[in-house]
Amino acid sequence: MKLKMPEMPPAQLLAALGSYNLLPAIVFLPTRRRCDEAASETALARRDQNVERREARRTIMRAFLQEHPEVRGHRHMDTIIKGGVAAHHAGHIPAWKLVIERLMSDGLLDAIFATATVAAGVDFPARTVVISNVDARTGQGWRQLSASELQQMTGRAGRRGRDNVGFVVAAPGLHQDPERIAHLLTAQPNPLQSQFRATYSTLLNLLDAYESFAQVREIAERSFAHRELARRISRQERERDEAERRIREKLDEAGCNLPTSVARGLERLASARQRLLETLPQTRAEMLFRWLDEVIVPGRVVGIGRNSRRLMIVMRRRGGSIVGMREDGRGVNLALERVGRVYAPLYPLTEEGIERAFAEVRSKASELALDEPKLSEARAGEDDAVNVINDMIERIAPGNLSEDERNACAEALWSVLEDAETVERSERRIESIRAEVWEPFERRARVLAAFGYLDFAAERVTERGRWLADLHVDRPLLVGEALDKGLFASLDVVRAAGLMAALAADEDRDYGELALDDALVNALARFEEVAYKVSTEEWKQGLEPAPEINFSAAATAARWAAGCEWAELVQETRAEEGDLVRMLSRTGESLLQVAGLRRAQLSAARIAAQAAEAILREPVR
Repeated sequence: MKLKMPEMPPAQLLAALGSYNLLPAIVFLPTRRRCDEAASETALARRDQNVERREARRTIMRAFLQEHPEVRGHRHMDTIIKGGVAAHHAGHIPAWKLVIERLMSDGLLDAIFATATVAAGVDFPARTVVISNVDARTGQGWRQLSASELQQMTGRAGRRGRDNVGFVVAAPGLHQDPERIAHLLTAQPNPLQSQFRATYSTLLNLLDAYESFAQVREIAERSFAHRELARRISRQERERDEAERRIREKLDEAGCNLPTSVARGLERLASARQRLLETLPQTRAEMLFRWLDEVIVPGRVVGIGRNSRRLMIVMRRRGGSIVGMREDGRGVNLALERVGRVYAPLYPLTEEGIERAFAEVRSKASELALDEPKLSEARAGEDDAVNVINDMIERIAPGNLSEDERNACAEALWSVLEDAETVERSERRIESIRAEVWEPFERRARVLAAFGYLDFAAERVTERGRWLADLHVDRPLLVGEALDKGLFASLDVVRAAGLMAALAADEDRDYGELALDDALVNALARFEEVAYKVSTEEWKQGLEPAPEINFSAAATAARWAAGCEWAELVQETRAEEGDLVRMLSRTGESLLQVAGLRRAQLSAARIAAQAAEAILREPVR
C-alpha cells in the first residue's frame, strides 16, 4: 500500500546515505523537472568539502569545454563542480550527458538524479540505487513501472570490482509503495517485445528479396513477433494430427482401407446437409416473411394490408420495417408483416417516377403483381439439394467393396465424424491464425500497389518500389509520394529541412511557437494534399492513417537550418535541449536518407544533402 509520507529533501537523503557509507548513488525520480530541481537543491544545501575532487571536476570540465563549447555556460555547471551532484535525463544535450557519465565513472560525483530511462541506456558505477516511487511519467499521464524497468533500475546498484554488494533504498514519498516494489523485484521480467512490424519498408524489402507473398508470409509467421501465434498454430496442428490418428485407427479396425480425407469429405457433406435443413422454411408465414424481405426494395410499389387497396412506394428499408410514401404524399412506416401484394417494376424515386409508379400499378395491378411463393415450391429446391447430398453420402465408399465391407466402412466413417469435424475445425483455425499475421502485410501491399510501388497481381516490387525500399525513414510512403510529386526538389535548403522535420518529429511534442514563413506554409500545404491522398487509401484498406505532421518542429528546424545560434534557438523555442537535439538529429538522418537517392531522385537528393549539412552541426550530431 502507498505510505503517503512527505518526500525527503534530496540533500537530507544524500546526508543519510553518506552516514551509512552508501554513496555514490543513483536517485531515480519520476520527471525531468524534478531531477533538475533535486540537483540544484542539493548543491545549494551541501558543498563537497573535498577540494581535490572539486578541482578534478573543474579540470575535466575545462578540458571538455575545449572539445564541446556548446556546454559552456550550462545552468548546472556550478551544481556539478561545487555540489558534486548532477541531473541526467533525455532533456539534456548529448555532450552534457557525456561529461556527467565521465565524472561518475571517475568517481567524482556523489549522486546523479535520473529518470527511469537512464537504467536501460547507461551503466553508471553506483553503490546504491534509490527508488522514490513506482510510477513513471509519460506523454499520456502516469503509469506504474514494469517489473523489467524496476529490475533494470535496481540492477545498477553495486560497482564492479569495488562493492561486494549493491544497495537498494526505497525513499519516503507521497506516492511510495514498498509492497509494490517488493513484488516487482521478485516478479518475472516482462516478455521481450519484437520490433518486427508490418511496415511498408519491411514488405518492400522482403518481397524484393524473396519474390513472392508466400515467402514473405512464411518469414512473418516465423518471426519472433508472432511467436505466440506460432504456438497457437502448433497447438491446433497437434489437435488436428491427433484427430487424424484416431480416424486412421478406427478405419483400420473396421478393415476399411480408405484415406482419412474420405472421413473429412463425409463431415463436410453432413454439415452442408444440416445447414440446408436448418434454413428450410417450416411454415407458410416463415416462407412469406423471407420472400418479402428479399423482394421489397426501394422503388417498388406494395399494397398495404392483405386487401392491398391502399398503395405505397418503398423509399428505404429500416431493419424489419419499411419507410415509404402513400399516393396522397404522406409518409408511412410499415412493418414487413403488414405488406399485401408486391408489384414487379422498380421506379426511380423522383417526383415524376413516383407519380408514374402509382398510375401504372392502379391501371395494371393484376399484370404487375408478383406471385407469392408456395411453401411446397419454396422447399422444393432445398429438398433437391438435400437429396443430392444424400446421394453423395451414399456413394462416398468405393463401389468395388462387398455389401458387408461397404456397411462396415459406412459405420466406421459415421463413427469418426466428430474427429473429422475436429480436423476441419483445426484447419480453419490454423488458416485464421495465419491470416492474422498476413493481413497487415496484405493491406499495406494493396496501398503500395495503388500508388505503383508494387504489382499486386504479379507479386513483385516495381522500379519505383525499389528506391522507396531504400528509404529508411519513419513515414516512407509519405516521403516517397512527396518526392514523386517533385515537392522536395522544388524547395530550398531551409524549407526542405522544415518539411522533413514536420515528418520526423513526434506528433504530440511541442517545439515552441516560431512563425512559419509563407514559402514553408505553402510547402506544408502541398504536402498535406499528398498526405490526404495517402491517408484516404490507407483508410480504404482498413489501416490507421499516418499521424499528423508537426508544424512547430517545421518552424524550429527551418530556423536552425537558416543559421540560428543554438542558445538563441533554445531561448526562442523554450523547448528542452535534449528534445531539440533528438528532433533535429532525426530530421538530419532522414534528410541523409533522401540524399542517398541520387540515381532515382537527383534534384531532391542534392537539396536534402545540403539541408542535412545545415541541420547536423554542433551540438546536433
